[in-house]
Amino acid sequence: MLQKLRGNNQKGFTLIELMIVIAIIGILAAIAIPNFLSYRTKGADAAAKADAKNYSASALAEVADTGAATTFGSSNLPVGFEANSDVTMAGTDLIIGAAGAITSGQTFVHDSGEHTYTINSNGGVDET
Repeated sequence: MLQKLRGNNQKGFTLIELMIVIAIIGILAAIAIPNFLSYRTKGADAAAKADAKNYSASALAEVADTGAATTFGSSNLPVGFEANSDVTMAGTDLIIGAAGAITSGQTFVHDSGEHTYTINSNGGVDET
């Protein structure tokens, strides 16, 4: 009789409420995970592009300081250039003449990236 007067004091979630919450979490995960993976790839590509730009800028600055034609490669990096350990530099050397003429076949690609970046004849960076 005392139980009837107090009413039903059961606490907790019903099975349907729990199933709805799990379904919502599943839907959010299905949307978020592919976006997260594409953001990681874009970040890796941005790191490779930044390395190519920094390499080119450092090389041009060094040639401007010395006033002499210089050839840069994996064994002769420009002063001030810090390579990203996840970015691979390949291809032919970067050659900058005393007058500023640039010849390059160097490519930069991140280990987790999709795109390759090359230094062009203006010292800029092209996506290939």
